[in-house]
Amino acid sequence: MAEQFEIELQEGRRVSAIAYHAAKPTTAIVVLGHGAGADQRSAFMVAFGSGLSSRGLHVVTFNFPYMEQGRSTPDPAPKLEECFRSAIRSVRQMPEFTGGRLFIGGKSLGGRIASHVAASQQPDGGLAGLICLGYPLHPPNRPEKLRTEHLERIRVPMLIAQGARDAFGSPAELKQVFSAIKVPMRLFVIEGGDHSFSVPKNWVKSQNEVYSEVQEEIARFIGQ
Repeated sequence: MAEQFEIELQEGRRVSAIAYHAAKPTTAIVVLGHGAGADQRSAFMVAFGSGLSSRGLHVVTFNFPYMEQGRSTPDPAPKLEECFRSAIRSVRQMPEFTGGRLFIGGKSLGGRIASHVAASQQPDGGLAGLICLGYPLHPPNRPEKLRTEHLERIRVPMLIAQGARDAFGSPAELKQVFSAIKVPMRLFVIEGGDHSFSVPKNWVKSQNEVYSEVQEEIARFIGQ
């Protein structure tokens, strides 16, 4: 079941959010941010919100301010991070989510901002894990512009789902970068997938099957 609500930001501003309530009792909540080019109502975000809730996880998605206002250019990182923190605070204040294990993450930009939030958390900050759905390691064709400086400060387990054809960072590049990270990190490779996990039309698996496999991996990661 999906329920829309609002998250209060600083200075009385608000952004819309959607809670996908778990299909069965759970103690885990996943807060997901959207990618740079499409909001929380994109087919990808809805698929993961509903798919994970059907697997027994509470899921909350939300819009970043620029997307809520209909702008195409993302806000500066500090503003995005503050929005993500506001989403976490709102979730923590909702009675149905009180006391649950909290996981944060998102698609591309949303996952990267979640990783910044995770990097700023103290080890006992109440965060159970980080989930990145296509980590934008660098801009396409700019492998020297790595977005990794903060990663060594993360102190919670990480799951990164990455398409084998991801132009923002290949699985091989991610393995090299994360080999120096001291916390548990799982890399789930989507064969044939691009940055949004999209596979060719003649691929051996359907798009829904690909999404389902990623969602099953997320459920296993949280369960363990």
